[in-house]
Amino acid sequence: MVNDDGSLGDRNAVSCGGLEEKMGIHGNATCVMNYDGATGFLIGEMHKGMRAMFTMMNEARLLVGMQGYAQAAVAYENALGFARDRLQGRDVTGTKNPEGAADPIIVHPDVRRNLLDQKSFIEGARAFALWGATLIDRAHRQDDADAEALISLLTPVIKGFLTDKGFEGTVLAQQTLGGSGFTKEWGLEQFVRDARIAMIYEGTNGIQSLDLVGRKLGLNGGKTIMGFFETVKTFLKENEGNDALKADFLDPLKAASKDLQAAGMYFMAEGMKNPNNALSGSYDFMTMFGHVCLGFMWAQMAKSAQAALDGGASDREFYESKLATGRYYMKRQLPATALHLARIQSGADPVMTLEAANF
Repeated sequence: MVNDDGSLGDRNAVSCGGLEEKMGIHGNATCVMNYDGATGFLIGEMHKGMRAMFTMMNEARLLVGMQGYAQAAVAYENALGFARDRLQGRDVTGTKNPEGAADPIIVHPDVRRNLLDQKSFIEGARAFALWGATLIDRAHRQDDADAEALISLLTPVIKGFLTDKGFEGTVLAQQTLGGSGFTKEWGLEQFVRDARIAMIYEGTNGIQSLDLVGRKLGLNGGKTIMGFFETVKTFLKENEGNDALKADFLDPLKAASKDLQAAGMYFMAEGMKNPNNALSGSYDFMTMFGHVCLGFMWAQMAKSAQAALDGGASDREFYESKLATGRYYMKRQLPATALHLARIQSGADPVMTLEAANF
């Protein structure tokens, strides 16, 4: 404790009661803290602590969302290097490495599916996080109330979706290595363990989905979510004459956006009758929303990449790869919105019918 004259006084009664043994993030200590008999100090204004806490929590949720896809990114880079170097089997369409005892495993369709699941998510997630950052800049630098409302709406999606899929990405990266991925020597198991916490702390992802459906959809009387749909609709309309984008990017985005709108309409129609109809589908809605956001990011990136190619860009391989990766996401990942819509529209009965004693 510091005395009034600046000298050091008695020790405050604060002590660490024990360290938790955790699954991952071992470089970040989690402690039991004892405050019995300690002197506390007011930080900020009286009765404004909850507001300050939620400011901190919202920032932390955005950063945890970034942690989610960043873990997936570093795991992917390791898996990609392994897939290029590891020789096993031959390409079914013809030998690709005639001088070697086998072909690299990256030639095999299932390994490529695995890697493209990771790559298409990571690049879309990075764009999504950067979009969120621009919204924060607009809100704080330009006093843009609409941007402030939109990033508030998107915060549980950034946190929940990017950490769910980020963890999945680390598991896929580990799977790429086969048995080697299960050993400590290659390091992939650490990425899996470390990524798992992101789905839990700063509000579990189940809580994020409840916040999204229970609070954020009603922001400004629903104007914010409708503004999001209008933003997507405007983009689609502005580019409807772009034949290079229509089938591969615009049409899938339009279908996914309609699925998300249909889910919102279901909540409005059925949630008032029984709140469990909305809450039972909240996690699916958060996941749908994340897919639509990444689909929107990929459509915009595809537009930029196609424009660069049409303009004679020298780095054609980069832009062509970007388009190919985007097409993969739109064809193989974005259609999941239809599955989540069907689950939402099944209502609360499949979730709530079973008596607690029968679990």
